[in-house]
Amino acid sequence: MAKPELLSPAGDLERLRMALAYGADAVYLAGDAYGMRAFAGNFDREGLAHAVALAHGQGVRVHVTCNTLARNEEVAALPVYLEYLDSIGVDAVIAAGVDVLNLCQRYAPHVQVHMSTQTGITNYEMVRMWHELGPSRAILARELSLDEVAEICARAPRGMAVEAFVHGAMCVSVSGRCLLSNYMTGRDANRGACAQPCRYQYALMEEKRPGEYFPVFEEGGETFILNSRDMCMIDHIPELLAAGLHSLKIEGRAKSAYYTGMVTAAYRHAIDAAAQGLPLDPVWRDEVDKVSHRHYSTGFYFGQPGQYTDSARYVRDWQVLAVITSCDPDGNATLSLRNKFSAGDTVEVVGPDVAAFPLTAPMMTDEEGQPLAEPRHPQMIFHMKLSRQVPPLSILRACRPNS
Repeated sequence: MAKPELLSPAGDLERLRMALAYGADAVYLAGDAYGMRAFAGNFDREGLAHAVALAHGQGVRVHVTCNTLARNEEVAALPVYLEYLDSIGVDAVIAAGVDVLNLCQRYAPHVQVHMSTQTGITNYEMVRMWHELGPSRAILARELSLDEVAEICARAPRGMAVEAFVHGAMCVSVSGRCLLSNYMTGRDANRGACAQPCRYQYALMEEKRPGEYFPVFEEGGETFILNSRDMCMIDHIPELLAAGLHSLKIEGRAKSAYYTGMVTAAYRHAIDAAAQGLPLDPVWRDEVDKVSHRHYSTGFYFGQPGQYTDSARYVRDWQVLAVITSCDPDGNATLSLRNKFSAGDTVEVVGPDVAAFPLTAPMMTDEEGQPLAEPRHPQMIFHMKLSRQVPPLSILRACRPNS
């Protein structure tokens, strides 16, 4: 089967580096405006140019999001912004409307246009229509079944790529068309500032009895009535490849660098294995369970995903202890601390194309070479002997449930 593009999120420079190190074919990111994740780190103009150069230096494509619903003052500034994206060699702009499409065609003629999932592309006629208007890719709505996706891919015009989400958070509203955040908090979900009120715990209050709250229960006593599960299609990559998708997309520009690296690694190995007709090594399958996530489902690919109504808490069983910045052939590593741990603790090391392996943390040394039993200060640089050499941006972690 043809191998699709693996498209990973890059919310800031650290997450971009992780996506590149752990196997992304392409990344999507945002400038400091027009992106649907206003609270990710994002990139200023200089940062965008650096990101493109860094990614292109490793043969990775860069897609920049322009998928918010722009207001007058924002759309007035778009031509200059798009000209800049064109000048630095951005590969594609992700657009949510004909306004951005039209401006891209005029001011960024060397940049492809991909129509965002925000446009609600749910059938092959919509794909054909967008193709006639000029975009080179349709990013499908998350609400489609696998059979519908396969039919769309089969009927897509030649030269029109089809992309779909395969992992990450799902919005409780159809294609993200929600005003709940605007109404309750004043933060516009369609301009990148969603407060996720669908995750809140709700109660009923009667007008004449202020302060008396009556719980709103599901059948089993659950109260998180709008809480959607996360999507995880790691076990169904062969079916996705057979459907004919050109790009498999991981949600998560606001997630951690650790999430970016581990989920990218898991899907990199899953795609490569499926393309060769091989099963996925369980050690890489396990990685999607070792990142922070809500309870998983397969989205709408095989029917209704259902809600998880017991709580809105993340499953968070593993904690990053340190990031390895260098390591020689003898396993002498330099690390940057993220969370406290001590010599004698049971830890794991995982890295770019390095399956997780256990380690009992040995005595360490600080930057001056003094013995160190417990590095304590965030970002502290220290040295540790590993059992083997691992590449930069490998992770030292520990199982710490609910950390």
